[in-house]
Amino acid sequence: QLQLVESGGDLVQPGGSLRLSCAAAGFTSDYDAIGWFRQAPGREREGVACISHSGKTTNYAEFVKGRFTLSRDNAKNTVYLQMNNLKPEDTAVYYCAAASLAGTRRLDDYPYWGQGTQVTVSS
Repeated sequence: QLQLVESGGDLVQPGGSLRLSCAAAGFTSDYDAIGWFRQAPGREREGVACISHSGKTTNYAEFVKGRFTLSRDNAKNTVYLQMNNLKPEDTAVYYCAAASLAGTRRLDDYPYWGQGTQVTVSS
């Protein structure tokens, strides 16, 4: 059974940075593309970014391009989401998820999900 655990969420001031981690256990080659999603109170969950197993394919939502960067360390089965220049509208619970298809930010393509980590951007 594939399990995902997010960490790194915190309270940060606008313009600050955070790095989220997604640690995977029970990885299989069938579900090694990782996506990050977020859900703010009263809003639907939305795709933020995704990365293929090799790390060569990434896909970012327009609202994070130039600010967020994905990377992964396959030796540690961990994917990182570096978030810079954070804005109050980035406040949300951030989830990582695993899919068999690389390059997609569609929620329905991800059968495995973590529990989420809270990111709050506020002064």
